[in-house]
Amino acid sequence: MSDFHVDTAHTPDIAPPPSGEPMLKVSDLHAYYGKSHVLHGVNMEIMPGEVIALLGRNGVGRSTTAKAIMGEVTPVGSVKFKGQEIGGMPNHKIARLGLGYVPESRDIFPTMTVRQNLMLGVKDLRNPGKYDVDQMLDMFPNLRSRADNMAGVLSGGEKQMLTMCRTLMGDPELIIIDEPTEGLAPKIVQQVGDMIAEIAKSGVSILLVEQKLSIALRIANRVYVMGHGEIVYGGTPADFKTRDDVRKEWLEV
Repeated sequence: MSDFHVDTAHTPDIAPPPSGEPMLKVSDLHAYYGKSHVLHGVNMEIMPGEVIALLGRNGVGRSTTAKAIMGEVTPVGSVKFKGQEIGGMPNHKIARLGLGYVPESRDIFPTMTVRQNLMLGVKDLRNPGKYDVDQMLDMFPNLRSRADNMAGVLSGGEKQMLTMCRTLMGDPELIIIDEPTEGLAPKIVQQVGDMIAEIAKSGVSILLVEQKLSIALRIANRVYVMGHGEIVYGGTPADFKTRDDVRKEWLEV
């Protein structure tokens, strides 16, 4: 078994991650909003090249976990990226180490063009990463046809694609994607899922915070389920599909 430590009355049902050094290791992570204790000792690991789906009902702490990792919420505990402790670092420094973050708010600059929004994702113009604007537009033709339009006129799905592409322009080794399909039409959900799969094929590790099981289980190598601010289950999609008890207790409304 893994060395997870979760201070609860029950024993979490968590299979060990693959062997090797994790790219991201979260240990006994707590977080607070004022006096409200939201995360109660979250433990998870992401290996290089892995896609991890973080599942759970609304309000259990999934987005707070993403924000604590990225420094948008003050973390209490340990967050290590490639062996380096990053818990408590300013978020711009965390991003420069190779972590990308796509928030559920789909933040874009509406009065700038799609092309200009993409360029804002570049960390260092003197030393660009493996992606350039034309590559992004080639990968995602929806954006190619809108490249010189103001980003504010894009549909919700196109804005989601733009935020993910802009994050890729920063050449991250791991991307945290928070609720990418929230509020999107079924056809667009499929397109966004395909886009995340394409990102995974490029070798970028992904932590996917997602509600829709069809998307998460199609893409993920492993699944974590959160409940009451902690990880209550971890395993492969194949194992998860056999666990009606986990779905009924922690996911179904």
